Amino acid sequence: MIFRLLDDVLLFPDTALAEPDGLLAIGGDLRVERLELAYQRGIFPWFSHGDPILWYAPHERCVIFPERIKVSKSMAKVIKDGVFEVTVNLDFENVIRNCAAVPREGQDGTWITNEMQSAYVKLHQKGLAHSIEVWQQGQLVGGLYGVKINKVFCGESMFSLVSNASKTALIYLCQNMGFELIDCQLPNEHLMSLGAEMISREAYLEILQGD
Repeated sequence: MIFRLLDDVLLFPDTALAEPDGLLAIGGDLRVERLELAYQRGIFPWFSHGDPILWYAPHERCVIFPERIKVSKSMAKVIKDGVFEVTVNLDFENVIRNCAAVPREGQDGTWITNEMQSAYVKLHQKGLAHSIEVWQQGQLVGGLYGVKINKVFCGESMFSLVSNASKTALIYLCQNMGFELIDCQLPNEHLMSLGAEMISREAYLEILQGD
């Protein structure tokens, strides 16, 4: 059963009621308060341009435990040699804009619509969403953004304009930001190669809502 959210009621159903593909609810809006509540419950929005807002709570979660991230010898050398400069929360809007604009294999268009970009910029202005920027010779060449809930970083998207830039952002996130868990939401081959693993929704929520 898929629940329909009301615009004037800030409420989500129990995530255990999500469909097999993780779809939990439809509708509502992307105001800061609703997004914050969603992430606190292990729920995130994911929909295409022209579609209603869809809210997901996967039964299994793709995550990275920071201490288990896989850093290849070549990436370790990139970091040691200072190929890139890394900053935090210096240019959130440009990061999310690039995440939306960079073409992705097998995808036609982006789910990071103008509406989504505006919503997450507001989350950033409230101190809830954060970005990591990767620079080369003064140019933004990679980065990622996501939402911080307790000691979990709920990653939303990352981009790379040159080789190894997004990997640098992710490794920096794991090694320097003090998070217990990086939530990648859904698995892909690239994430799994970097040490991502699948855990149950229950295990994820326990970490997410822990002290």
